[in-house]
Amino acid sequence: MEEGYVKTTIISERVRRIEFYHPSHNALPGKLLVDLVQAIEALEDAPGVVAAVLASAGNRTFCAGANFDELASIQNEDEGFEFFSGFANIINACRTSSKLIVGRVQGKAVGGGVGLAAAADVCIATESSAVRLSELAIGIGPFVIGPAVERKVGKAAFEGMAWNPEQWYEATWAKEKGLYHEVYEDIDQLDQAIEIFLARIASYHPAAIQALKTVNWEGTEHWSQLLADRARISGNLVLSDFVKHKIRSIQNTIKRQE
Repeated sequence: MEEGYVKTTIISERVRRIEFYHPSHNALPGKLLVDLVQAIEALEDAPGVVAAVLASAGNRTFCAGANFDELASIQNEDEGFEFFSGFANIINACRTSSKLIVGRVQGKAVGGGVGLAAAADVCIATESSAVRLSELAIGIGPFVIGPAVERKVGKAAFEGMAWNPEQWYEATWAKEKGLYHEVYEDIDQLDQAIEIFLARIASYHPAAIQALKTVNWEGTEHWSQLLADRARISGNLVLSDFVKHKIRSIQNTIKRQE
């Protein structure tokens, strides 16, 4: 099976596109998590850039969250912590980046994929981009991504999602709650809207963009430690027999469908 990729392309002098892909519905193994962090951090080497689109390849699933094969291979607490820290590091990279991170969500987002959408400064989606926090159903919880999701949708909405891991929430709901800033009928309209938005952003004062982003993220300065603590919770839970059984069951279901 292909290993997937993360690549950065130039949209314009002031805008970049960071795209990730994995054949398992854009689920993210550890290597791609690291590569995404590095791609986001590398934006700081381009002082003329003011914004970056965070996108996935394909036209169906934005991101299915954690890669189940890698989850199944975790053998100890250190490995568990390292894996879940990958999602924490992406959220923190988006949070601390001096660039405006624009999420392009063209399809469904599950678990960590919802966290990626929430970590973006602005997130624009299609009508087919339903969201689900599936973690509790496999025996863990949305611990690492929780602060980012809650920051966007509010505590009550986040709790509702977390306690209903098998329920899909439509894109219109996500827009009403603030996870998505705009929702469009299809991918063509989505990309056109993002292009127009980024053209406007590129014309604004870079220092003002950076200052506004800093203000918008006020109150999250403790997240580096908070998300690390959350990663340790998930890393411990994933070692339980309950979770291992659930993951094997899901893997078997996926194999039967292939």
